[in-house]
Amino acid sequence: MLLYSTNDHALRVPFREALFNSLPADRGLYLPVTIPRLPAAFWAGLTELSLPQIAYEMARALLQNALPAAVLRGIIDEAFDFPAPAVPLGPDTYVLELFHGPSLAFKDFGARFMSRLMGYYLRQEGGRPLDVLVATSGDTGGAVALGFLGVPGVRVTILYPRGKVSPIQQQQLTTNGQNIRALAVGGTFDDCQALVKQAFADAELNRQLRLTSANSINIARLIPQTFYYVGAYAQLLRQGRREVVFSVPSGNFGNLGAGLLAWKMGLPVRQFLAATNANDVVPAFLRSGVYQPRPSVATLSNAMDVGNPSNWARIADWFRDEPEVLSRLVTGYSFSDEQTRAAIRQAFEQYGYVLCPHTAIAWRAWQQWQQEHPQADGVAGVFLATAHPCKFPEVFDSEVAARIEVPAQVRELAGRPRQATPLPVDFKALKAYLLAGAGG
Repeated sequence: MLLYSTNDHALRVPFREALFNSLPADRGLYLPVTIPRLPAAFWAGLTELSLPQIAYEMARALLQNALPAAVLRGIIDEAFDFPAPAVPLGPDTYVLELFHGPSLAFKDFGARFMSRLMGYYLRQEGGRPLDVLVATSGDTGGAVALGFLGVPGVRVTILYPRGKVSPIQQQQLTTNGQNIRALAVGGTFDDCQALVKQAFADAELNRQLRLTSANSINIARLIPQTFYYVGAYAQLLRQGRREVVFSVPSGNFGNLGAGLLAWKMGLPVRQFLAATNANDVVPAFLRSGVYQPRPSVATLSNAMDVGNPSNWARIADWFRDEPEVLSRLVTGYSFSDEQTRAAIRQAFEQYGYVLCPHTAIAWRAWQQWQQEHPQADGVAGVFLATAHPCKFPEVFDSEVAARIEVPAQVRELAGRPRQATPLPVDFKALKAYLLAGAGG
């Protein structure tokens, strides 16, 4: 597998280099030089395949000969040992539950796959320890922490916006110990992400540390997220459904990017809905054609509080020569906190189902799309449930909260002491922190 940079289409690097470097030197994002179309035989036999089998066929096609087939199969079987069911809520409405992994968020798919890939290559080559930097608006950090916890030769540093993650998310970020460190940054997710990107561009840090990222800027985070789109479609096919709209809660736009990658590999999708909160840079672009990043604002759906989504560069690059295809394929919606709360209440009353605030936005987008397309009877809407609702207890009223079953791993977290280092929005402070632990 060879990859190029969104800032340099002539660049060619192998997958292992992109995995460990995360970003090209030109600060673009890596993308596959070629995107394979999955063969007709794969789609014809899709209903007979499990999610790990789907993941193996897709990963083998994308990664080509980046690692032995037996190793790839073992990584997938170990990483994806939990389900991703498409649960019917109504005649044409399905919720794709992506929160059954260890951190209770969809980020488990990317973090577990990537950590095991890195572990394989590190065992093969030895050398310096690996420093993984990750910025999180909530769920990424917890998934990365659990994905890399105890992995030999790897140290993880998580940057999160202090006071802007939920209490359970904070426990997941700050109570791991071992090789996991947490930095509570006095700013927004965008500030955290900018600090991480600056670290990758700093020559001195890169001389003294072997840096990589576990954010969705890393192509190895994006690839495994394609698997559950095809897995969901397989479940719909088993029920005789063939036309599908995916509604995707969107913040840094890695999740939507993964869906579009699956589409490019042949997944038949009628429409993707880019569902955002008040941080509506992409829906505004899809309406106006003007892309204007701006500072993020805090909302109930904190993991989507991104004012300058990194992964949009990938999507823009894929459709640079055919913007009209992008405008047909992706529709943007944005909703306020008030609308989010109303959606949570409505879904609870209509289905007896509890949506996390991110998932509620995706469901509301699907509702609006249905209203705008009354002729689309029979189209199945799949909205992505990206996190377990127990992670956001402050969002729900008492009646809804009483219906949430708190998983055992969350109850166990409650008594653990937090360990987090305060950090200002100052790259010099981050650099000093990282260098101080260079020999540790």
